[in-house]
Amino acid sequence: MNKKVYVLAIAAFVVGTVELILGGILDLIATDLHLSYAKAGYLISIFSLVYAISAPILLNVTARFERKKVYLCTLVVFLMSNLISAFSVNFYMLMAGRALGAATGSLIFVLSLTLAARIVEPQYKGRAVGIITMGGSASLILGVPLGIFVGNMAGWREVFIFIAILTALVIVAISIAMDRVQPIPVVPLKKQLSALWNPRMLAIHATTLLVLAGHLTLYAYFTPFLQATIGASSTMVTFIYVMFGIAAVAGGGIGGLLSDRLHPAKAIIIVLVPFMITMALIPVSVGLPLIAFLLLLSIWSALSWTVTPVQNSLIIKTSPETADTLISTNSGIAHAGIALGTYIGGMVIDHSAIQHTGWVGSILILLGLVTAIYAITRKEHSARAVA
Repeated sequence: MNKKVYVLAIAAFVVGTVELILGGILDLIATDLHLSYAKAGYLISIFSLVYAISAPILLNVTARFERKKVYLCTLVVFLMSNLISAFSVNFYMLMAGRALGAATGSLIFVLSLTLAARIVEPQYKGRAVGIITMGGSASLILGVPLGIFVGNMAGWREVFIFIAILTALVIVAISIAMDRVQPIPVVPLKKQLSALWNPRMLAIHATTLLVLAGHLTLYAYFTPFLQATIGASSTMVTFIYVMFGIAAVAGGGIGGLLSDRLHPAKAIIIVLVPFMITMALIPVSVGLPLIAFLLLLSIWSALSWTVTPVQNSLIIKTSPETADTLISTNSGIAHAGIALGTYIGGMVIDHSAIQHTGWVGSILILLGLVTAIYAITRKEHSARAVA
């Protein structure tokens, strides 16, 4: 397989770090800029919102241009966004930096996925997509903890300077390692919209929304869940997050392998069924021996990150002509699912108990399984009709 995929994965790692880091340094930002935690939290919300809507728009705007040039230009603006964040003098300047970082970061991640799929042999497409996903998930166990360490040692501004330096290194690596990649002939917007509004593709996107919402119903409140159910100390919570991140990286790779060895339509069912069951078991597993509980959490983490490469491979397989646009819209839907799951989890905690978030999340994943089956069935019917 083309080793240049790993360079693209490093870019995905940097974007993932920017997206996930703020929760770990929010207290530092709030104190320095004299913000309430609620107002500082808007910096997370604005990132998810801009990320969700930017990629399809930017992908369409840049569709006619050579892809390496687009990639490098986007990385340069992404670097600038982190410098704006680092030298922000007030909340609104920092919000502008975050918004610019979200817009360019979303395009970088989608370009990483689509370029990885284009520069490898057909039999390695799923694995290439999985490696990019692993790059994003690696930020959980490397980028975010390192960023928090830098923030606590030097300050939150230095975190963004650190990310800008990493981005500069990625720009150099891409400039040297990547060849020019000509754009795919532009697909008319009407055809792009018809591909998106196809019932099968809508079902695939609905699966992404529901599965991510189900996962975040518990994961968004993972720390208080661990504290309330097993009385986890701060050290134990840190250890579990590291373990979770390692499992997530493995899950991204597994998803790519499954997509290569099986049709993505089969792979998504193989992933979602145990994912749903595992999440439903978590609330009742807190009374088990700790090693058994941690093993279950590892399986849950791995499966949660296996979904994305399988879904993206399914999109590429289903609609190769409009895959760039559809992967970007699917990425936006995933962020909408993150927001939805966080809201639902909060509602569960307010009106019930935090232990119930796992069960509610598993119900959402079950609904995602139903939409996935619908999408697969529609595909099989279409194939028979053509035959």
